[in-house]
Amino acid sequence: MNRIDRLTAILIQLQGRRLVKAQDIADRFGISLRTVYRDVKALEESGVPVLGEAGMGYTLMEGYRLPPVMFTREEAIAFLTAEKLVAQLTDSGNSEHYRSAMYKVRAVLRTTEKDLLENIDDHIEVLKSVRTARTAIDKNIQQDILNSIAGRRLIRLIYITGFKKERTERWIEPMGIFFLDGFWHLVAWCRMRNDYRDFRLDRIEKLETSSEQFRQQHPSLKSYLDKMYINYPLQEVVIEVPTDQVKYVGDQKYYMGLVSESEQNGITRMQFMSASLEGFARFYLTIGDVARIISPVQVKERVKQLHQLIAGNQ
Repeated sequence: MNRIDRLTAILIQLQGRRLVKAQDIADRFGISLRTVYRDVKALEESGVPVLGEAGMGYTLMEGYRLPPVMFTREEAIAFLTAEKLVAQLTDSGNSEHYRSAMYKVRAVLRTTEKDLLENIDDHIEVLKSVRTARTAIDKNIQQDILNSIAGRRLIRLIYITGFKKERTERWIEPMGIFFLDGFWHLVAWCRMRNDYRDFRLDRIEKLETSSEQFRQQHPSLKSYLDKMYINYPLQEVVIEVPTDQVKYVGDQKYYMGLVSESEQNGITRMQFMSASLEGFARFYLTIGDVARIISPVQVKERVKQLHQLIAGNQ
């Protein structure tokens, strides 16, 4: 980063907080405290009203702002929440870009909103699940993928297939990325398969962007995903659980397609839309001691068969 860009970034950082310590600036840009002092002096000489508080840090004169874009308290909190999500659920490249953008957002907030964010910052956290933590999300390829989509440029992948664990080379025309159930996915036209394919980012061993542009017109990511889910018909499953036992069902119910939940006379009825009755029957085995299947009969029969198989294996 050249000095002009750094001075601009320091100004944005100063406008983003009520008080900024010299050490915080040094840590962010990897520079010495002496360089920080020189940079702040340069801002002062250019007319920026930087105020120094002995032993405390730097602040800007109230009223000095970048272009007047104002956010409400609710919008400011939403930005902070999004920053936490981006930091945990995207790669470090995307996270750093968003963090830089947040400095710009903070820079145009009023003092009361800045204080609000600083006070509430420690009260919002996003935790990775064990499964997400194991998916090697930090490959720093999301920006390369998005830039290739914007420029309509081919991508070369070395991809590890999920079932056979085979390593294959693919040339793809990227369409978009989406996040589902703890994993990032890349949807693209695969020239090897001559069809659209879904590539999980954690299974990409190597990604290279090409200067070659593709001309084929592809549907939007949203329309593709809508069509994909239409092609997988869902079937209704209804179970009942004593309300005081619902806690044992856990969050897995959301992954199994829970769409509604109602309680009456101490019994909670759960309605699911399932893409796999076989998968649901196997899930039911884990909660069968506290739940009762209402419909369909296919799930009831399959659970009985699985019970018999389990008993025979003991």
